[in-house]
Amino acid sequence: MRSHPDRFQRETVSFVRRDDRLGPQLQRTWDAHRQNWLLEVPRLRGSMSVAPGDLLDVEREFGRVAPLVVEIGSGTGDAIIAGAVARPGTNFLAVEVYRPGLAATVARIVDLQLTNVRLVHADAVQVLEHLLGSGSAAEIWVFFADPWHKNRHHKRRLVNPGFAELASSRLASGGRLRLATDWADYARQMRDVLSACGSLTNPYGGAADEGFAPRFEGRVMTRFEQKALTLGRLIYDLELRRV
Repeated sequence: MRSHPDRFQRETVSFVRRDDRLGPQLQRTWDAHRQNWLLEVPRLRGSMSVAPGDLLDVEREFGRVAPLVVEIGSGTGDAIIAGAVARPGTNFLAVEVYRPGLAATVARIVDLQLTNVRLVHADAVQVLEHLLGSGSAAEIWVFFADPWHKNRHHKRRLVNPGFAELASSRLASGGRLRLATDWADYARQMRDVLSACGSLTNPYGGAADEGFAPRFEGRVMTRFEQKALTLGRLIYDLELRRV
């Protein structure tokens, strides 16, 4: 079903656009190298929108057939760069709305001479809906999404029943949806919403730790996570599998 052209403008989104200005050095790197790693996507009226009807050809974009890992909200690329280094036989797609984060990721790709990372500058829900085909991803990562902790902002949280169904449909059979947060209320909401999705199963659902998974070893420790730990916050990991 095609989306109405104004749909992206009307929907509540899970992100806030921040200052996209780059420092001089990062701007030079971005200008020189983004065309090699940043995927061009068709837009609707919104600058972060994705027009329907043009699915990503993963084999063409990466030049090979390999499992695909998609990170939603990749930030400055800590997790996805570490994953790409550790798993050279896997393709990685970073989805981010914050241009300085994407530019920092490009700089690290260049420094490390990686070839298995691509980036998309767009709203993640629209990327999942319009750019990725059914069953195309081996894993989807959502690490430390904005918790929108005020009650009146909960409607802006990324993980909701619609997201659960959409993300699940993009996972291959047996594929994994991995999430992490330092916000306890959001962790419980994500656990309950995702466990209620009929096409996902939580292998830790009956465990004493209330359905939360052990820390995903592929998730590197970032300054953000270290700050949360220093403040005494607990980190909650979730792992759901496509039935």
